[in-house]
Amino acid sequence: MTNDMFSLKGKVALVTGAVYGIGFAIAEALASAGATIVFNDRNESGVEKGLANYAEKGIKAYGYVCDVTDEPGVQEMVKKIEAEVGVIDILVNNAGLALGLAPYQDYEELDMLTMLDTNVKGLMAVTRCFLPAMVKANQGHIINMGSTAGIYAY
Repeated sequence: MTNDMFSLKGKVALVTGAVYGIGFAIAEALASAGATIVFNDRNESGVEKGLANYAEKGIKAYGYVCDVTDEPGVQEMVKKIEAEVGVIDILVNNAGLALGLAPYQDYEELDMLTMLDTNVKGLMAVTRCFLPAMVKANQGHIINMGSTAGIYAY
C-alpha cells in the first residue's frame, strides 16, 4: 500500500540496523510511501533474515553485510548500493547497541567501548560515507536515532 499524501516514489532510503524492531518499522513506513528500501546487518544471517522479513510484508528490499563501525567497509557498501540500487536520498542512522541495562558502574570498559563504537562512531562513519553524494546532488535527508538509555542512568 502506498501513501500518496507523502510520496517517496523514486527515493532510495537506507535504514541501518533494520532487520527487525524500530528500524524495520521505519523502513516499512518509508516503503509504504514508495521509497526503495536498503538495509544492513553485521552478518549474512542477519541480512538473510531481513530479506525474508521484508518479503513477508511484500516489500522489495536490498540487504548488505556491513558493520557500521568499519568505515572502509561502509565505503564499500556505498559503492555497492550506488551501483546496484542508486544514490541514497534518505539515510536513517538507526543501528545501535545496548548491552543490557546494568548500572553504569557495572559496565566493563570493553562493553562501553563496543557501545560507543556502534552508537557514535558507527553513526559518524555511515554519515561521512554517504554525505558526499548528498552534497553533490544538493539534496538528501539524514535522520539520527537515539535511545533514552543515553540520558538515563540506571
